[in-house]
Amino acid sequence: MICKIFNIKTNYSEDELIALLRQKSESGFHHLYDHYSGALYGVILRIVQSKEYTEEIIQDVFMKIWNSIHQYDAAKGRFYTWMINIARNTAIDYLKSKSFQNELKNQSLPDFVYNNAELSTTNNSDFIGFNNVLETLESDKQELIDLAYYQGYTQSEISEKLNMPLGTVKTKMRNALMKLKDLLKDYQ
Repeated sequence: MICKIFNIKTNYSEDELIALLRQKSESGFHHLYDHYSGALYGVILRIVQSKEYTEEIIQDVFMKIWNSIHQYDAAKGRFYTWMINIARNTAIDYLKSKSFQNELKNQSLPDFVYNNAELSTTNNSDFIGFNNVLETLESDKQELIDLAYYQGYTQSEISEKLNMPLGTVKTKMRNALMKLKDLLKDYQ
């Protein structure tokens, strides 16, 4: 029996991957999942702090990417950033959903207390190394980014929580994001 080895391309550039996804290519989707699921999983886990919920949400995220790839515009930002925003927004939407809120209300206190250590993200690995970058920021900038991007607070909610004028929150958030953007240039 003679076996032929087919040369199947398994590594695509970002542009090639986007083109494959727009063509609804199954191999493009597999490549997307294989190369980005770990990083997106880490982003979602950091927000929802539950492996069970993260596994549910990651499926939704990949379906949203698949179904809305035609909306991606390279002129507005990198593909990876676009995907992280989808993951982040989906996770925050999930936390704010009525079904999730009802589930939290119905959860018995002992289950919540016993699962708390398991849900903590402090010991989980950082899939994309973002924690190291974030730790180089001043603590007030870290807090703003944590509240806005990991806990899903709006700028108005942050203003109330920190007892800070909304304009100050907006200015500090902009400064924090500009500093973070500058720090992330080294990781591209």
